[in-house]
Amino acid sequence: MDPLHILLAIYALMSFIAFFVYGLDKRRAVRDAWRVPERTLLALAACGGAAGALLAMAAFRHKTRKKKFTFTVPALLCLQAALAVWTAVHFGA
Repeated sequence: MDPLHILLAIYALMSFIAFFVYGLDKRRAVRDAWRVPERTLLALAACGGAAGALLAMAAFRHKTRKKKFTFTVPALLCLQAALAVWTAVHFGA
């Protein structure tokens, strides 16, 4: 497996996990239950799950009023996309 496919597989897995955890946190917020710390949510986005985090923010209308999330998650997605492009250019697609 080449580096680009490995990177894309990591992004896909982390995005799935981030989407699931953001949805779980939203459900817990509605039920006034124990919440996932914001630090954990942002860490999931930073570790390759920015696409899933951004999709979850839109799908669940979750964390959309927090500037920390509305700026950071899209910025992380841009960085991760740039890394994927860089990897494709340097290691061949």
